[in-house]
Amino acid sequence: MTATPQAAMLFAAGFGTRMGALTKDRPKPLIKVSGRPLIDHALDLVDALRPLRVVANLHYRADQIADHLAGHDVALSLEEPRILDTGGGLRAALPLLGPEPVFTLNSDAIWAGPNPLKLLRDHWDPDEMDALLMCIPIGQAFGHAGSGDFTQDSAGRITRGAGLIYGGAQIIKTNGLHDFDEDVFSLNVLWDQMLQHNRLFALSYPGRWCDVGHPEGIDLAEGLIADV
Repeated sequence: MTATPQAAMLFAAGFGTRMGALTKDRPKPLIKVSGRPLIDHALDLVDALRPLRVVANLHYRADQIADHLAGHDVALSLEEPRILDTGGGLRAALPLLGPEPVFTLNSDAIWAGPNPLKLLRDHWDPDEMDALLMCIPIGQAFGHAGSGDFTQDSAGRITRGAGLIYGGAQIIKTNGLHDFDEDVFSLNVLWDQMLQHNRLFALSYPGRWCDVGHPEGIDLAEGLIADV
């Protein structure tokens, strides 16, 4: 196994139901923030780490995303007839991604600060970690309700709890994906497996972050971009 990830997975298959009417005729990754589709903001982060193998999974309005990504050197993992969730989707894309570990990146967030993928790469330790998640302190997160997803100890290990929000970027080893019989499953079940062995870690993001999973997040994200 290579120490540094050589591939990145963009999650772009979801229905975007929280966006309401905005996703009636288009997939969420093509909703514009500051004049550019969300997925283009995500591609900026990935492109800064090229050369990488880059894969995007598709399901809802897949043809629109495929057309948009034409010419971007992004392989496509089409999920049919049903969407596979994050765990199933990542496993289905493994033939395109190649050897583990991999970056994964959600396409519905805006990062105002350092490139989170570069930070993850620089702090990745495969001897200690099975996954390294980029998490956001509550006070630096916009467009997100709740008390957080994880609690972190002084060594960087995390457990379920309050304080940090998972921001949708990580490095993760993928061999554990083969332990599940289901076709459709969340990466949460793989994280829980890692938690049992104290091998789930997080970085605390030093910048600001916005969830653009709902319409109100668009204005918030554009405000962050304008302040940079």
